[in-house]
Amino acid sequence: MSSSPSRTARNKDAKPAARSFTITELAAEFDVTPRAIRFYVDVGLLEPTRSGRNRVYSQRERTRLKLTLRGKRLGLSLQEIKQLVDMYESPSDTAPQLQAFLAVLRKHREQIELQLDDIRVTLEEIAQHEARCERLLQAAGAPAAAAPVRRTARA
Repeated sequence: MSSSPSRTARNKDAKPAARSFTITELAAEFDVTPRAIRFYVDVGLLEPTRSGRNRVYSQRERTRLKLTLRGKRLGLSLQEIKQLVDMYESPSDTAPQLQAFLAVLRKHREQIELQLDDIRVTLEEIAQHEARCERLLQAAGAPAAAAPVRRTARA
């Protein structure tokens, strides 16, 4: 019997090869265009490596893209998204960074709540105009148009 470690024992300790992604794979997975991904590279949100002429995206870049798209869905600016993405990679107990990002989130929430108030006022005005038009049509003996299906706000 040999004193060297078995092949199985050596392979067990070996780290699996890091998964890499092409721009096409990421674009398909996240339903964005390769052009959008290249834009995120250009503005510094993603930092792929190169293999010849091709960009190679690591798991880190995949995560950064996912956070970028999440920030975009939330309506954050690219600068705010970059803060979020950079914070994700920093130690999680960095109080000043967390406080700064919390301030960004609160400001953004405030802006969205104001927009929501404006939308509610606008919807009420539309409802009033619809009701007035329906009354005028009824008074003129003309049939009212079919009422559209109204969606309710999600809680």
